[in-house]
Amino acid sequence: MAQYSRISGSVGLITLKSLPVNALGAVVRQGIVDSLKTALQDPKVTSVVICGQNGVFCGGADIKEFGDSESGPPLIPMIHAIEAGNKPMVAAIEGFALGGGLELALGCHYRIAHSKARLGLPEVTLGLLPAAGGSQRLPRLIGVPAALDLIITGRHVTAAEALQLGIVDQVTDHHTVDAAVKFALSVAGRPLDARRISSYSCPPVSGDLDALFEEVMRKVRRGARGAIAPVACVQAVRAAATLPYARGMERERELMATLFTSGQARALQYSFFAQRAVSRWSTPSGARWDASAPKPVRKVAVIGLGTMGRGIAVALAQAGFPVVSVETQEKQLTEAKRAVSQMLERGAKRRGVAAPLDKMSYSSNIQAVADVDLVIEAVFEDMGLKKKIFQQLSAVCKPDALLCTNTSSLDVDQLASQTRNPELVVGMHFFAPAHVMKLLEVVYGPRSSPQALATAMQLGKKMGKVSVAVGNCPGFVGNRMLKAYVEQAFFLLEEGATPELVDSALEEFGFSMGFFKVSDLSGLDVGWKVRKEDGLALPGVSTGPSARIRQGRRYSPLGDLLCQRGRFGQKTGSGWYQYGKPGGRVATPDPWLHSFLEEYRAQHGLVPRRIDPQEVLERCLYALINEGFRILEDGIAAGPEDIDCIYVFGYGWPHYRGGPMFYAAMVGLPKVLERLEHYYRAHPDVPDLQPCSLLRRLVASGSPPVQKWKEAIKKLHSQL
Repeated sequence: MAQYSRISGSVGLITLKSLPVNALGAVVRQGIVDSLKTALQDPKVTSVVICGQNGVFCGGADIKEFGDSESGPPLIPMIHAIEAGNKPMVAAIEGFALGGGLELALGCHYRIAHSKARLGLPEVTLGLLPAAGGSQRLPRLIGVPAALDLIITGRHVTAAEALQLGIVDQVTDHHTVDAAVKFALSVAGRPLDARRISSYSCPPVSGDLDALFEEVMRKVRRGARGAIAPVACVQAVRAAATLPYARGMERERELMATLFTSGQARALQYSFFAQRAVSRWSTPSGARWDASAPKPVRKVAVIGLGTMGRGIAVALAQAGFPVVSVETQEKQLTEAKRAVSQMLERGAKRRGVAAPLDKMSYSSNIQAVADVDLVIEAVFEDMGLKKKIFQQLSAVCKPDALLCTNTSSLDVDQLASQTRNPELVVGMHFFAPAHVMKLLEVVYGPRSSPQALATAMQLGKKMGKVSVAVGNCPGFVGNRMLKAYVEQAFFLLEEGATPELVDSALEEFGFSMGFFKVSDLSGLDVGWKVRKEDGLALPGVSTGPSARIRQGRRYSPLGDLLCQRGRFGQKTGSGWYQYGKPGGRVATPDPWLHSFLEEYRAQHGLVPRRIDPQEVLERCLYALINEGFRILEDGIAAGPEDIDCIYVFGYGWPHYRGGPMFYAAMVGLPKVLERLEHYYRAHPDVPDLQPCSLLRRLVASGSPPVQKWKEAIKKLHSQL
């Protein structure tokens, strides 16, 4: 709703009231329309202030009402009515003005913002564009280049930057509504024609306007990797710069209509809700882990200051936690101190705040963690080493301290068995770089308590992570699924593909980097070590049937053979590609690698064939998706939303495709099933291609939408 009152004698106050973010739902819009009519008809009212309750102006449109055109007064005519009003309209912006909230404020004649407020037009992140006049008013107000930056990226700006850009007229550190009322009284009776943004022309740009838009469009198309919303945003702003306002609004509406019905918009909106769903996980019986209050965490420790440990320590300090960082090797400790300080200072500079260097303390002695509430172990991925550390932590830490491991695939229960209180052990699987990547897999072992899980999930939230609770199994969710994807990429090389073909197909799909480029970036030796520990990478086996069979199934030793030749990727200057020198970044096709693949195929009697990019996508992605169905069947993930969040935020899955499970639903489960059956018949020695029984069950039940899959698995046993 929107509440109307008259204050200070002559100021009409319209207060948006719709918790938690005062979204512009049908009831709120109706309240604004009614309040506006009252204010304009009241002869005692000389000006109007629009604000929001509870320190928040407006979070924008109500996404739950998308597609419900019959509900309430439309937003655009409402904003036009505000702008056309014959009394000064002042927006009092506290908290944030986002999307439709900022468009509402741009319809007002003046804007007053609190110094801590944030403003933005983030519609592009939902596969849309600001279609309530935002793409037309903002360029007219602040100029084309600045408007393009905000609309294409969807980024939020501080009140200070908004003032500098000219979005707001005044910034205050005091009570915003009081400042807005005072301002409204001061402008009462002033002419308003010059304050109606829709009447403006865009400020002229330096240089050629067509050249500017062509260059921006080139950059957007290159960076969007198939996303259509950023392209439409450029087209909408171009309309503002080249057309009268009314025709620009028509173009905005046309572009929005195309976006609104697109699969990309549905995927991005699904992802929006999926992020919220993963934080409200419950067991199939209905018991909720988050009903258990998290333990208070006031001080945290990180064990091991390699790349991951440093990133975790930085993320914790940036979230405001005092951090004790332990590294037993003095040289590594000295290097880590310098690196962590630099990371904190760079991050603080980007955010315009002071670096939290005072939050960090360092030690080479594990006894330094004796008084912390939670420990995150981040040493090298070695079970023996991790077990030893958990034994030490159990002896040193407070009895009620949570002991967490950053393992990416090891058995959390084995580590818990080394402690006095195994119920206080959980996995916290961060993704590199840990202070940047948003995903956190919280691994709940069979003996982990609900309170321990709740505490880890809450800590992740405070660190700004998308925290997803997953069950304990080799690889958990993300890496378990990735294994099937990686195997198919290797097999495709054996059958006739090149790294460039595989990577280009995956990049065309929307990944920022294909698998083989990612492998070179992270280091081929990382996967090699894991395969050796799993008994897969065997020395001296290069010919005969056993060279391509491990543990009763097809295996490709290609990655192992490259590592045996010292080709570890970028760090050595060569891997699946060549880089010119160790540490090089530019991947170029490697003739040696092509010859190596030809020799390998000849040695093993493999006849190369032409591989189509579509086969690359189907083999890699459908194998990964099939493992996702097995994970749901095993109860390792609570629902498809969990898997999709993990892949979007941790593994580079293109946001506008929603995640692997949503993508499967969009493609059509019958098609996914049919193609998996086709490839399994062709490769019966690859179990990952055998369709999962849950997939078959869903297809047999009519392929329900992804949001209904939980009903099909709710009776299955959950590991969580």
